[in-house]
Amino acid sequence: MTRLAILLCSLALPAFAQDAEVGRDLFTRHCATCHGLEGRGDGPMAGVMMIKPVNLTELAAQNGGTFPMERVVKRIDGRDPLVSHGSPMPVYGDFFEGVFDVPIKTPAGQPVLTSRPVVDLVAFITQIQRQE
Repeated sequence: MTRLAILLCSLALPAFAQDAEVGRDLFTRHCATCHGLEGRGDGPMAGVMMIKPVNLTELAAQNGGTFPMERVVKRIDGRDPLVSHGSPMPVYGDFFEGVFDVPIKTPAGQPVLTSRPVVDLVAFITQIQRQE
């Protein structure tokens, strides 16, 4: 294959880069009410919830230093519902559900398919992990 053909083939493939800035906006709009603007579980609704929202900045630290990508993706997109919410996780589940056609790599290298908004939201949540 010529270099030009390789270049053209690579341009035809869809780019699935994560956009943490879009994820930040999604988080502010859909998640901060419970999890707080910085993801620490201290949002304005946290006090009235039966189970306190998770401190999202501690996910990797509580998982041996590895961000639990697949678990987080499936929790957000509704495939692993969180019973304590009394509804799909998040409350805005319809927005994050949809066609699971965007791959995102887990730390083990295996892809998990989800929706574009979830990919961006997870990029932001990954970015806010506490550094040890």
